[in-house]
Amino acid sequence: MPDWLNILLRSVGALAYLFILTKIIGKRQIKQLTLIEYIVGITIGSIAAFMATEMDGPIVHSLIAMGVFAIVPVLMEWLTLKSKVLRDFFEGKSTVLIKEGKILEDNLKKERLTAEDLLEQLRIKNVFRVADVEFALMETNGELSVLLKSENQPVTPQQLEMTVPPAEEGQVVIMDGVIMDEPLATAGYNRRWVRTQLQKAGVALENVFLGQVDKGGELYLDLYDDKIQVPAPQAMKLTFATLKKCQADLELFALGTKSEEAKQTYQRDAEQLQQVIDQVKPFLIR
Repeated sequence: MPDWLNILLRSVGALAYLFILTKIIGKRQIKQLTLIEYIVGITIGSIAAFMATEMDGPIVHSLIAMGVFAIVPVLMEWLTLKSKVLRDFFEGKSTVLIKEGKILEDNLKKERLTAEDLLEQLRIKNVFRVADVEFALMETNGELSVLLKSENQPVTPQQLEMTVPPAEEGQVVIMDGVIMDEPLATAGYNRRWVRTQLQKAGVALENVFLGQVDKGGELYLDLYDDKIQVPAPQAMKLTFATLKKCQADLELFALGTKSEEAKQTYQRDAEQLQQVIDQVKPFLIR
């Protein structure tokens, strides 16, 4: 067998075997790897490279070595699940760097971090003033977790006692000028609806790079030609305006009628409609 063909077959075999071992070890991001997993990854890669180019040695030896190194992190992960002592030993512990707004210099030295390193990590978390931080923790994967002081935390709708619409997953119904039937059906619409919306917006299907619809039926369009301005959807706002007009009309009827019974009816209906408007306003005005 020619050398080039031997190397080719060994390389393909090493790659296939690496893929199988990776599936066994599991999926993790690079920053989530433990020290052992990082070392094992480098070692397995070196063995695979040796296996692909070293034509004199038997392949089975390299396969056994790679298998042993792949089993080690799986076994260690199982052991760390059973024992917190082993988990702390192999994966380490989180380190408090800022507590009650005070930087812990000894812990910085322990993690071999300088003040510049700490400030950099804070900026990555969109924190530019140490004085705004109540608590900061260096996780075992090297990430910095930051808790801002109460007065510096963003205000949430819950704190303001506001009703907001639930989070929505938009469905991509147009991509690269082609209507996507499956997500369109998931959203509860059909091709005729899409073409009607495009006609209202004065946009050709071929000019649409991306079209996304939310649960409220609002269709967002991004065009290939960025110079064309797509009009913003008005259906929700028109619905809200119509409800407000109906409520105002009921109040006018209550003021204009001479019948006391009709006046009370109109006032009651106006109040009930106002309650409905208050409930649906977050869903219609966004």
